[in-house]
Amino acid sequence: MTPLGFSLVLAAAFCHATWNFCVKRINGGPALILLVSILSVVLYAPLALWSLLHGGFTPSAEALVFIAGSVVLHLGYFMLLQVGYRKGDLSLVYPTARATGPFLSAGFAILFLGENASPQVLAGAALIIAGVLCLTGGGRGGARNVSTSLLFGLAVGGLIGTYTVWDAHAVAVLAVPPIIMDYATCLGRVVVLGPIAARARGRAEMADLWARHRWSVLAIAVFTPLAYILVLTALTFTPVVYVAPVREVSVLLTVLAGSILLREGDLARRLKWAVVILAGMGLLVTA
Repeated sequence: MTPLGFSLVLAAAFCHATWNFCVKRINGGPALILLVSILSVVLYAPLALWSLLHGGFTPSAEALVFIAGSVVLHLGYFMLLQVGYRKGDLSLVYPTARATGPFLSAGFAILFLGENASPQVLAGAALIIAGVLCLTGGGRGGARNVSTSLLFGLAVGGLIGTYTVWDAHAVAVLAVPPIIMDYATCLGRVVVLGPIAARARGRAEMADLWARHRWSVLAIAVFTPLAYILVLTALTFTPVVYVAPVREVSVLLTVLAGSILLREGDLARRLKWAVVILAGMGLLVTA
């Protein structure tokens, strides 16, 4: 993996951990997704317009299909993640999703994109999954809470694995600019969730979110697209089997945030297994 690719994905991990922490702290729903998506569309419009006018990209029919599919996949991801955070622990749901995602991404990349996996890559993936299974067991919140967190984490991880490979094909093979790919998903969420804004209750919820969590909402609106634009940029010249696992350094950051700042507790045990996950990621990075 090149130093540039590693730097892009590492920066993305910090952005990703930041916006996930803000989402969990707000504990919102569809209204939050819509508000954040509207702000992202406004904030990133100049960059998207510049890329569209000067990037030399002419969308083919296949590219448009992949962009539309990405809108659906990312909307499902955000909706399911919101529910998972409301019903489970950030420091359990997030690591499970973020470790399951790269495992599936790597598998899908091997099957559908023709990428290769060495024994070291397979060992790293296995270590990540083992760390996740131990991380999600024996929590202090009770078996029911752990099971709920695990199930939501696995479901979100499945969507992560799917959209990662889907989007990698779009940016690496179909040459869709990363900013255009991500901007389209934000715009798609605004269109699909737009009816929420048309209802009085939806407008009231968004106004309340803005009044009480303005800075956190702005942070989510900035860091959510930025995190994925950085990842998509790395995917234009780096295989999925490397990019997907390296993103998971955000697991360690989020475990720390959930256990310390949100006082979800169980820090020592969760941190220990988060380090095991990072060790698996280390094998993947150096393969």
